[in-house]
Amino acid sequence: MRLLVFAAFFGVILDAGGALQIQCYQCEEMKQNDCSTPEYIVNCTVNVQDMCQKEVLVKPDGIHYRKSCASSGACLIASSGYQQFCTGKLNSVCITCCNTPLCNGPKRKRPVPSAAAWSRPPPLLLLWALALLPPA
Repeated sequence: MRLLVFAAFFGVILDAGGALQIQCYQCEEMKQNDCSTPEYIVNCTVNVQDMCQKEVLVKPDGIHYRKSCASSGACLIASSGYQQFCTGKLNSVCITCCNTPLCNGPKRKRPVPSAAAWSRPPPLLLLWALALLPPA
């Protein structure tokens, strides 16, 4: 029964999502310029790369930026893995993830809490929640 519930629920998620594509800024090791201009906009891979990722590195010669498309799983793992290195000091590495178009661009005037940024729960979270259901 659990497998049937899982299959039905997963099918609804896939069907409801359709072909989702997000646009993000993409650049490698840009120094000082944070690459948030139209020439750095890319279309991410449909239904694979569902988030934008931004890395801010503080090096001896200044602040460097890396921006890209990412899958939610990979981005969230990377950002949590580098949390301890996000100090803002020399050799600091900060990785952030977001899931709205061009969200890895310049900072907005009002920060949005990370929980409110989700338009829908990430698929891995849904699978984990389903695994906790008691057998029927």
